[in-house]
Amino acid sequence: MRSTPMSAAPRRVRRTAFVAAGLVTALTLTACGSDQEEADAKPADGASQAADAGASGDGEGGLPAGIADRLKEQGIDVDQWKDGGWKNWDRDKWLTEAKDFVNPMIEGLWKPDRMKSAQEADKTVTTQDAADQGATDPEPAPVEAVAEKTPYHDNAAPVGKVFFDSPEGSMVCSGTVIKDVNHPGKSNLVWTAGHCVHAGGSGGWYRNIAFVPSYNDLAKSEAQLADATTAEMAPYGTWWADWASTSNQWIQGGSEEGGDGAAYDYSVLHVKPEQGSKSLEETVGAALEVDFSAPSATEVPSMGAWGYPAAAPYNGLQMFKCVDRPGRLSLSPSLPTMYRIGCTMTGGSSGGGWFRVVDGETRLVSNTSIGPLENTWLAGPRLGPEAQEMYQNMSRTYGGQ
Repeated sequence: MRSTPMSAAPRRVRRTAFVAAGLVTALTLTACGSDQEEADAKPADGASQAADAGASGDGEGGLPAGIADRLKEQGIDVDQWKDGGWKNWDRDKWLTEAKDFVNPMIEGLWKPDRMKSAQEADKTVTTQDAADQGATDPEPAPVEAVAEKTPYHDNAAPVGKVFFDSPEGSMVCSGTVIKDVNHPGKSNLVWTAGHCVHAGGSGGWYRNIAFVPSYNDLAKSEAQLADATTAEMAPYGTWWADWASTSNQWIQGGSEEGGDGAAYDYSVLHVKPEQGSKSLEETVGAALEVDFSAPSATEVPSMGAWGYPAAAPYNGLQMFKCVDRPGRLSLSPSLPTMYRIGCTMTGGSSGGGWFRVVDGETRLVSNTSIGPLENTWLAGPRLGPEAQEMYQNMSRTYGGQ
């Protein structure tokens, strides 16, 4: 089974309420706890700390001083890193611990051709038959993914693609713009999967992590995009992650089969634009609230998963969605039960948000984490107090930067 684990000047944007209402309509019409330590971006407790990519470029190699200092702390030559040293994936030099995260902006790196060539991130493929383990419901029937209406910005503005570099090359996931409770209307936060930012127990942090909202907004074909400009591929800009948070469970126990980290396979990014000064939420005109109530799957009549599947039969250029009644999936009696829905989306939709309607508003309630090689269903983690604390730490510590 395969997991789906989801600097041009922006055009005029529509009101947030309009965009959010579109997601509510799509969901409505289609459908008629374990202890955790957060690997969050909070220097006070020694957790995941990235150098400030927004600081003035007065450090070595033309990098912001914070990033230059952070690289030096890791024993990395600043000039070599910016000139391609980030491609060195020697085990001894692959930054692993939460506190090691560093992701200096390299403006212009994610050009249209590089975006199009990025491979799907299918890092969490479960091979485990969990039919009789814990609280597991029968396997759902496949739900055929439906292409989202264009322009994406009018129908699913918070959704976009997460790009990053791994030892295997350029990779892609999906992600969602989420609200920042401490900075209303000016969020720079993106929700995705932990396996889209960190390799888990077998490696460390990925590099050159960036988010592109409303990627290929008009769903142009590969032929139409042969000579595409950055403005066509990324109409609302390219946003680099200067801070990242994921769970220690993913860092320590995540694997290509999901492993013990699958139930905690989530991440929050704080991003900054290659160009411009407006926040991400202001730029796209939308952001979703995260629902941390972790309701049982039996309490939720419908959930929808959005993302950019990139493995065959998809090519990563279009946004798709699946809506289904969720069931329960338990990989182990010792791990929290996950949500599971029928869906044919493949790798590349990893990290994409799962949405449900609460009191008439669309909220993010999970993200794509694992699935089968047959691409018949997807599973995602329940977001409870542990995930909320990770989010709150990110918001309090870095949200205003």
